[in-house]
Amino acid sequence: MSDLNNLNQFLRSTYFIDSDNPGIQAYAQEQCRGKKSDRDRAVALYYAVRDDIRYDPYSMEDSRPALRASTILKRGAGFCVPKAILLTAVLRAQRIPARPGYADVKNHLSTERLSALMDTDLYIYHGYVEIYLNSNWVKATPAFNLTLCQNFKVKPLEFDGVRDSLFHEFDEQGKRHMEYVTDHGTYSDVPYDMLFVAYRRFYPKILALNTKTDTSAFSREAAVENQ
Repeated sequence: MSDLNNLNQFLRSTYFIDSDNPGIQAYAQEQCRGKKSDRDRAVALYYAVRDDIRYDPYSMEDSRPALRASTILKRGAGFCVPKAILLTAVLRAQRIPARPGYADVKNHLSTERLSALMDTDLYIYHGYVEIYLNSNWVKATPAFNLTLCQNFKVKPLEFDGVRDSLFHEFDEQGKRHMEYVTDHGTYSDVPYDMLFVAYRRFYPKILALNTKTDTSAFSREAAVENQ
């Protein structure tokens, strides 16, 4: 069955993408106030999630409740996968079809501490979102908030609802910065088991961290190292 005939699966509320949660509904409605078209609403929600929710790679937690959109919204921080889940949820709350996707990337934004904890330059299952607008699927990545990008001296990802917005390909000096290695595709819901089998194997040091850590630590590290 084609996507055109099966869009309802990308509108449903699920355990992780709990778009029917009152907090999710209220947040989506507030961000879309005055926006008339699906495209305008999608763009507004993209920027809201990008900048309202701080990117925190140290918050990776092997916990199903921690990856619910409503939990992420309350926490106000998360790594790329939670932020993509939240964007998917608020889009669905506005009746805009959306689905999470995952890809392996290299040359991801990093600091000395994060690199030491990861022991690799490959970031597996980096999260993004596909949004159905004007009869097309458009990709968007709300991971890196504006302040973090400024601290890393990279251009923030913009999104216009028409063109894909996937990665920080170049830094502010125009040098090659980030690349996608493998695209694992999109899903109607969060493939939790698939993600965390891989994360447990590749990132045991990060999963062992205290998840209640300071959510602004990564941004401060970036500012110090990129002065």
